[in-house]
Amino acid sequence: MRRALSLAAIALAAGLVLAAPLGAQRTHLLVVTGLGGEPRFSEAFARQGAALHTLARTQWRVADSSVVWLAEDPARDPRRIRGRATREAIGAAFLSLSRRVAAGDVLVVILIGHGSGEGPGSRVNVPGADPTAADYAAWLSGFARQTVVFVNAASASGDFVDVLRAPNRVVLTATRTAFERNESIFGEHFVRGLSGAEADADKDGRTTVLEAFAYAVREVARVYEQDQRMLTEHAALSDSTLAARTVFAAAAASDDPRVVALVAERRVLEDSVAALRARKASMPAAAYEDALERLLVAIAEKSEAIRAAGVKP
Repeated sequence: MRRALSLAAIALAAGLVLAAPLGAQRTHLLVVTGLGGEPRFSEAFARQGAALHTLARTQWRVADSSVVWLAEDPARDPRRIRGRATREAIGAAFLSLSRRVAAGDVLVVILIGHGSGEGPGSRVNVPGADPTAADYAAWLSGFARQTVVFVNAASASGDFVDVLRAPNRVVLTATRTAFERNESIFGEHFVRGLSGAEADADKDGRTTVLEAFAYAVREVARVYEQDQRMLTEHAALSDSTLAARTVFAAAAASDDPRVVALVAERRVLEDSVAALRARKASMPAAAYEDALERLLVAIAEKSEAIRAAGVKP
């Protein structure tokens, strides 16, 4: 069979292509935009919050009741902002979502703002008392049967990774440690990566969490280099495998039995890749790479067939 992808492309795709189909999964979103301190920051945080709200409603098809945006100033966008981003309101939002988020759903939590602190005491600045990383860990403990994507796009956010790390949970932070305290630009590029097609590295029509993360890392580095500044923020990710399998976009629907069959076949192939990766340590390197290449080529061919049928994979 003629290879549809080169070995180099396969090597690149290996970490990015494994987007798990959503099936009956629903996505739920909690956005917290914290204190700006200066008008330019307040405006930037509000823009990112608004972009996420629009993205969730228009592209991810999240129900309005499952999109919660808490902000520094609710009067800035009263139609979309649910309330002030206080510790009490954030805790109440998690409680409310826990009544809606079913087993197998995806919960996305995104914090945007200025951060400080270390370890379990790390925080993002909000009006009033700041909730800590330990608080978020406690709030998330009720979502063990869901996939949780937790993004802290604030400065000094790195310690959130170890505090929040758990099964079925991806934790992304704008910085690697709590000591990278300078203004962070990771958030704006991560949001842009989720919103557009530019981050879709394998061009299969689905942007995974890992693809959006990789896009943001590249763009942050490009901006610092362009401005001739030393890179002072290094984003971190807790689970690249789960991030590569997680997408938020609503699943494509089709009444065409051929498309339904193709989607089912691709799901089997994606599950086979996950099983293969779990066996990697016990396999000869050449055998693993050959098996992975065959599976990735087959997935690409299924995606192309679905796209040719007029359905976005």
